[in-house]
Amino acid sequence: MRKANIARKTSETDIKIELDIDGQGIADVSTGIGFLDHMLTAFAKHGSFDLIAKATGDLVVDDHHLIEDTGIVLGQAIAQALGDKAGIARFGEARIPMDEALADVALDMGGRSYLVMHAEFRAPKVGEFSTQMVVHFFEAIAQNSKINMHAHVYGDNDHHKIEALFKAFAYALRRAVTIEGKGIKSTKGVL
Repeated sequence: MRKANIARKTSETDIKIELDIDGQGIADVSTGIGFLDHMLTAFAKHGSFDLIAKATGDLVVDDHHLIEDTGIVLGQAIAQALGDKAGIARFGEARIPMDEALADVALDMGGRSYLVMHAEFRAPKVGEFSTQMVVHFFEAIAQNSKINMHAHVYGDNDHHKIEALFKAFAYALRRAVTIEGKGIKSTKGVL
């Protein structure tokens, strides 16, 4: 049972996430930021993860704290659900188009967090979601789940580019966490 239930409450945000790695793509998401809800729902659907995400925060300030903290908690949930990572494929990659946009994501679940992302956006926001928060959101996930992630996206439409990134991340993660055997895929014996 690869499941996690994480809650994080600060003076700025209150985030609760339940994640089932071996789910069916069912999502129940409410963050107060419509585009973030859409992206997390797409992540769950395309990764076949069951995800409940409830988040509130100081959106009167801006969206930074809520998006960052949601990434932190989702990263912690991924780590908790995978436990010692025994039997997982470890590596995953995906190349996802969305109209004129194309996103490439490659992951290593090897226990060392690192993010390399090449993504440029034309508009400051998509809906109420600040485009500069895309990189920050994935940094929070990578750091808290100890994922090494390389991502690249190009295109003209910011909505398409961000959505392609989220879907590519979902497909790459699904492939990386697929059970392929019983042992740990590392010469160190731990991930």
